[in-house]
Amino acid sequence: MREPKMKTILTSLALSTLTLGLAQPAMAETNLNVVGTWSAVSLHKNFEAPFWTRTLPEASDGNISVQMTTFDQMGIEGSDVFNYLKNGLFNVGMTFSDYVGGEAPALEGLDLPMMTTDPVKAREVSEAFMPIAEKTMQSHYNAHVLAIAPNTPQVVFCNTPITGLGDLQGKKVRASGRTTAEFLSAIGAQSTVMAFNEVPGALERGVIDCAVTGSLSGYNSGWQDVADYLLPLPIGGWDTVITAVSNDTWNSLDDETKQTIEDQIEPGFIDPVWNNLAKDEQQGIACLTGNGECEHGKPGDMTLVEVTDADRERAHQALVGAVLPSWASRIDDETISLWNANVAPLVALPIVK
Repeated sequence: MREPKMKTILTSLALSTLTLGLAQPAMAETNLNVVGTWSAVSLHKNFEAPFWTRTLPEASDGNISVQMTTFDQMGIEGSDVFNYLKNGLFNVGMTFSDYVGGEAPALEGLDLPMMTTDPVKAREVSEAFMPIAEKTMQSHYNAHVLAIAPNTPQVVFCNTPITGLGDLQGKKVRASGRTTAEFLSAIGAQSTVMAFNEVPGALERGVIDCAVTGSLSGYNSGWQDVADYLLPLPIGGWDTVITAVSNDTWNSLDDETKQTIEDQIEPGFIDPVWNNLAKDEQQGIACLTGNGECEHGKPGDMTLVEVTDADRERAHQALVGAVLPSWASRIDDETISLWNANVAPLVALPIVK
């Protein structure tokens, strides 16, 4: 059903890429077309765009040039980014791991809800998950993983009064992906998967009662104008983003160019994102609620709901009793072995079949 749409987008994007290519200076030896995540979120504005459009070209002494856009600016779904990457529409693509879980369920394990609430541990998990990510990206999308980085912790916005996690029971709550939806169902909520840009209107019209997204992402997109209560429990995980390069592109690069990208991407992109995560989390809460100084603009006045130990325990039980077993049923034995060897020891979540 999606083939005609894909053909139309392929044609228009190919023409756009050709136009961009003709306009490039002759001095660059490598020209990369790069597609980032949502244009409005801090991850793209503060980290993706600066790295790809300034840091990397400068580090290469002008030998690498980059033309960058985002999937929402292109008019494509985040769930389709890696398919277009596979089809050669661009060279490097980024999207959220839970957006592609329907096609590549192994990637959902990168960001299971409430698997870790600590940024340091979350980074350890992302690094330990790399063998699964690389295996899955190669087999599903003919692509090589360059980076795994978070957006911000995925917290709960509600337009009706709540005092804790238990109050989500019976409420209609937006999730960005399947594992978050499974988590919400496990605690008694009516989960629905909805695109990020559709949420403000749905909250305003009362189509949904609550929604899960990153605190700072929600602020930058104006969710504080349509929601009144904020529960800062990361039940949607860390909103991790996978950055990948197509194998066709990667294999066409000379060793020096590959080395430049590999040498620059950790200190220039991965480290700054992870190192800034705690501040972004704090800023998201401050900007949404007015509790603390907001460095990003006018603060909202959402009510901050206190997270209790009972909330954390209930969330953990939902992960162990529902989300993890469901995910395990969708992945192959090799993925389970890699999980148990690399990730499970960090989070005490072995998969037993």
